[in-house]
Amino acid sequence: MAEQTAAQTVTIDGKEYAMDQLSEDARNQLVNLRVTDQEISRLQQQLAIVQTARVAYANALKKELDSAEAAAH
Repeated sequence: MAEQTAAQTVTIDGKEYAMDQLSEDARNQLVNLRVTDQEISRLQQQLAIVQTARVAYANALKKELDSAEAAAH
């Protein structure tokens, strides 16, 4: 009994391509796209962390300024 395996495909701009039909250069570019997509995702996560920290620092500053103003009066 022969086993059939589904050919790996990739969809680019709405068109499906069989991976085994892509040139080596096309497969390399696909790898580059995947790597850059992963890096974009990592950087977006880092940005979310930094933005959260910025909000916390701004809130701490506001609280400190409000306390200093209340103490001055």
